[in-house]
Amino acid sequence: MPRRGRAEKIDRLLAFSNLTPFKRRLAGNLSGGMKQKLGLACALIHTPKVLFLDEPTNGVDPVSRRDFWRILYQLLREGVTIFVSTAYLDEAERCNRLALIHQGRLLALGTPDEVKRLMQGVILEIRSPQPRRTAAALRDAFGQDAVGLFGDRVHVASHEPEATMRRVRSVLAAANVLEADVRAIQPSLEDVFVSVLGQGGEGKGRASESLPSLPSG
Repeated sequence: MPRRGRAEKIDRLLAFSNLTPFKRRLAGNLSGGMKQKLGLACALIHTPKVLFLDEPTNGVDPVSRRDFWRILYQLLREGVTIFVSTAYLDEAERCNRLALIHQGRLLALGTPDEVKRLMQGVILEIRSPQPRRTAAALRDAFGQDAVGLFGDRVHVASHEPEATMRRVRSVLAAANVLEADVRAIQPSLEDVFVSVLGQGGEGKGRASESLPSLPSG
């Protein structure tokens, strides 16, 4: 960066990333989220046309994650192309194209909707006051690969939702899990990822050869 205009650019980037109040603080004393935003500001100092971000929100608190993505969307409006790798599949849904990769192998590629269509069967979501106990009982009945625990929710993959729903209620009653709410839901990308892994992940549903990027508008 030439010296002329450098100070103005720095001030703009600090304001852009909400770091102006911490201008005098040593970088080593910043929080994890602030360090990530500082790293982004450093990457933007020369106004790149393409930006590669490797797990930029890993270990960052939810508020800072939200702020980080707000900054990325603002960059998109300025014409920057962004490639992101992330382990958070809820973040991947923000992208206009994505690739699911496992152990260096491409499992699926396309828009979020295209990738979700790779899901075979439906997802039953079970909410109960005892999610861990619920998941343990259902894994004993359906197998480890068919059941996922997501916070206070348990997901069961099924090709026959009505029959599976009846069996879920029977299993939970036998395990003395009461007040469980069972319903069919749209699969999340995490559900699809687990499903594709279970199918052997042959990379079905590719729309074009592309890496994940954020929406352009």
